[in-house]
Amino acid sequence: MAGIYQEALFEDKVAFVAGGSSGINLRIAERFAELGARVAIVSRSLEKVQAAVDGIVSAGGTAFGQSADVRDPEAVGSALAATAAEFGEIDILVSGAAGNFVARALDMSPNAFKTVVDIDLLGTFNVLRAGFEHLRRPGASVINISAGQAFVPMIGQSHVGSAKAGVDMLTKNLAVEWGPAGVRVNSIVPGPIEDTEGMARLASNEKLKQAFERAIPLQRYGSKDEIADLAVFLSSAAASYITGAIVVCDGGQTLIGSGGIKVGQE
Repeated sequence: MAGIYQEALFEDKVAFVAGGSSGINLRIAERFAELGARVAIVSRSLEKVQAAVDGIVSAGGTAFGQSADVRDPEAVGSALAATAAEFGEIDILVSGAAGNFVARALDMSPNAFKTVVDIDLLGTFNVLRAGFEHLRRPGASVINISAGQAFVPMIGQSHVGSAKAGVDMLTKNLAVEWGPAGVRVNSIVPGPIEDTEGMARLASNEKLKQAFERAIPLQRYGSKDEIADLAVFLSSAAASYITGAIVVCDGGQTLIGSGGIKVGQE
């Protein structure tokens, strides 16, 4: 269902969602399809990509899928070229592929730290760098999926915080560089979102889940629909003068910091 938005809002538009086979990114892809966009989904697992595509098509949408690892520039470029060949120029580009695990810095190998930086930061650069030539300019909307760890320290999340801080600065830099071409670049910062793999890792038991909820001024987890609706807004004409913004959608959690939560622990 289109929810609060007009059902044909993105008719004749093309959306490319990297990491779109699960979680928040899948809901974003589904919401764009519900609003009339032709959607390309890219992720490492071809099985998950196909399941996501099948779900969108069975709901009446139009979708296309490709398997690619965002750490591989050539694979990303091929997926974008295949999307452009299938659907034409891309109006909406979402970079949401991410990796995470809970580990303190002294318990983490350099390679483990590098893996998250490579997926989150380098992967975002690869998607945006290769995607630019396929964007419909002017008018394209680029959205990066960031995290509150980029600006709020959290125990066991130094790798993610470093990577996502880089994503946010990349967002701002490319907003400046690509603005003259009419391309807008923004970041979405989701807070704790219900029924996501990320929160299952960070709040691995009921006690931790309740601790997270108490640390949120609105006293609840967010929904994937709420993040998807924010992505719709940022990609719509209503946000045509917004670029370089780091848009936080977290129920106010980052206003008061991590509250000493030790993620993944009792």
